[in-house]
Amino acid sequence: MKVAVSSSGKDLDSQIDPRFGRCMHFLIVNPDDMSFEVFSNESGALSSGAGIQSAQFIVSKGAKAVITGNCGPKATQALSAAGVKMYLGNTGTVREALDRYISGNLTSTNQANVPDHSGLATGTGVGRGMGMGGGMGMGGGRGMGGGRGMGGGRGMGGGRGMGGGRNVGRGRNAS
Repeated sequence: MKVAVSSSGKDLDSQIDPRFGRCMHFLIVNPDDMSFEVFSNESGALSSGAGIQSAQFIVSKGAKAVITGNCGPKATQALSAAGVKMYLGNTGTVREALDRYISGNLTSTNQANVPDHSGLATGTGVGRGMGMGGGMGMGGGRGMGGGRGMGGGRGMGGGRGMGGGRNVGRGRNAS
């Protein structure tokens, strides 16, 4: 049986990428002999639908299980509909996660462990706006560029990147 693992690198000793839909790479592994194929995640750069596209890619490669850190509701639904088992909340290296999988120390789920669109920002920020953008907020940004702002503000820079995102595009506020 093939197992897909979201990875930040191209080998078994790479760290698990915590973002399923926007991970850097997928390693499709045969746990019987640890042979694997590496695929760059081309869906990661999409402005929307990255989770669903990544799920469809995993299914097309014949994987029957996914090991990752976080997976949103749309990707979870797509994987569940295809009969793919999901093992969420994983950290460490790909090899360590596969060892836990092989030894039966992972628990599958069919529930998302993050809200929709949560994988767009890579960092977090806490603070008060400093003139530019104003407002108060906590959060590392929804969307590339930060500024989800739990307090309704956009954070510094009007949501354009001072909230810990990738400095691309505009952030959004949660109301």
